[in-house]
Amino acid sequence: MAVESLRLVLGDQLSRDNPALSGLDLERDRVAMIEAPDESTRVRSHKARTALFLSAMRHFAADLRAEGVPLDYVALDDAGPPTLPGRLEALLDMLRPRELVVCEPGEWRLLVALQDLAARRALPLRVLPDTHFLCSTEDFARWAGRGKALRMEAFYRRMRVRHRVLLRDDGQPEGGRWNFDEDNRGAFPKSGPGAIPPPARFEPDATTREVIALVERRFPDHPGSTASFGWPVTRAQALEALARFVGTRLAGFGRYQDAMWTGTPFGWHALLASSLNLKLLDPREVVGAVERAWRAQPAAERDADRAPLSLATVEGFVRQVLGWREFVRGVYWLDMPGMADANHFGATRPLPAWWWRADTRMACLRETIGQTMREGYAHHIQRLMVTGNFALLAGLAPREVAAWYLAVYVDAVEWVELPNVAGMALYANGGRFTTKPYAASGAYVKRMSDYCRGCAYSPEVRTGPRACPMTTLYWRFLDAHESELAANPRTALMARNVARLSADERAAIRDWGERLLADLDRV
Repeated sequence: MAVESLRLVLGDQLSRDNPALSGLDLERDRVAMIEAPDESTRVRSHKARTALFLSAMRHFAADLRAEGVPLDYVALDDAGPPTLPGRLEALLDMLRPRELVVCEPGEWRLLVALQDLAARRALPLRVLPDTHFLCSTEDFARWAGRGKALRMEAFYRRMRVRHRVLLRDDGQPEGGRWNFDEDNRGAFPKSGPGAIPPPARFEPDATTREVIALVERRFPDHPGSTASFGWPVTRAQALEALARFVGTRLAGFGRYQDAMWTGTPFGWHALLASSLNLKLLDPREVVGAVERAWRAQPAAERDADRAPLSLATVEGFVRQVLGWREFVRGVYWLDMPGMADANHFGATRPLPAWWWRADTRMACLRETIGQTMREGYAHHIQRLMVTGNFALLAGLAPREVAAWYLAVYVDAVEWVELPNVAGMALYANGGRFTTKPYAASGAYVKRMSDYCRGCAYSPEVRTGPRACPMTTLYWRFLDAHESELAANPRTALMARNVARLSADERAAIRDWGERLLADLDRV
């Protein structure tokens, strides 16, 4: 019997609720899953990232087979072209389906490749809306309209109302405020973070061990390590990780979500992004679990400023999932493919060699990048205000920086990674959805971490051998972009600060900054 439709399940769509699996006819349809070497080599993917995707895919495939789903699975070592479209075409040649069905991919280039393949073969292609998300790309585009600037806060409030999250009976926000961000920016005490309940980590089973061995064999020169691999690779594990976070770690998340500390890679963070982005978890159940935990407290405790689980903490977490995650996905599909080429400041400098090795004298970057290479993970402030901030100040090329972020984090999928790099970290899209460049000196790192303790550099010094490169390049950035910063109310104070410097001070900053940039590999 001829195959009616081939249902393609991509590696970040591992949910039984995947629209491509809806209405599957077990007699006439087939499902395809494809491991393609190019998906790990297009950017030099961290070994743990590749292992996570492949292990999760193989576990999901096993679940489908157990249900009796007719599945064609192309493994990494199978013969054939290295690309996903090339391997898919080989399947199409063999199965001759009447149509190809897929849920919206998470990358523009893959969507275009599938459309081109289908058009070339005159094969009907159905691309189904991704119902995993709480806001469709079409609805986001309607909300965004033709405005040049987009702001997440307005979108977030709309999503809160639409999905009835953290609202009172009268439709107003719990606590009388939509946003408690100012309550969620604490640093750890000077004595350190103290005891933090560990996140859920999972001992690799036989499938994961097999995948790790495969990755080490196929990609021996790729960055990162799999030695501490413990990420969820099944839905059951992802649900356990969610329960562990809500039950033991959520209470400390809000206040300390921006805090950094040596030897504390995870802090109070949820570590759920990889499971969400692989679709092992649904954002509705994640937001619902967090809100229910807050509402389960007695009313007198729940509404108190020092409740065991504060509203500020819960709102801060909800804002990341219901607000920011949905927002950046909408912006990605609205602004691609131009977003990938955005370069507001005309930055062209290549990544320094230590960006892949962490062998820099700068303690903050050594710790953050070293952690990234060990774990495939860094939290949002490490990404934005350490690596991202330095990349902005040093004028590193946005395309190279974006490729690095896509390569090294286990939770990286382009729809979420690229907007965060181009929009937040590098201001490459010129403020399309941010109100200012997120530029800071070494003083910010000192305030939010212990990284400066014992560092070879001093965050208070602007020039000379003891000067923190972050600080030098911050003042160089202000000097170079003074007029633009002065015209923006959010950065006018930065411009006034650099304007107070004498001509000699500014010349010294320029000179020392150029010396640093001329030999970044030795910083």
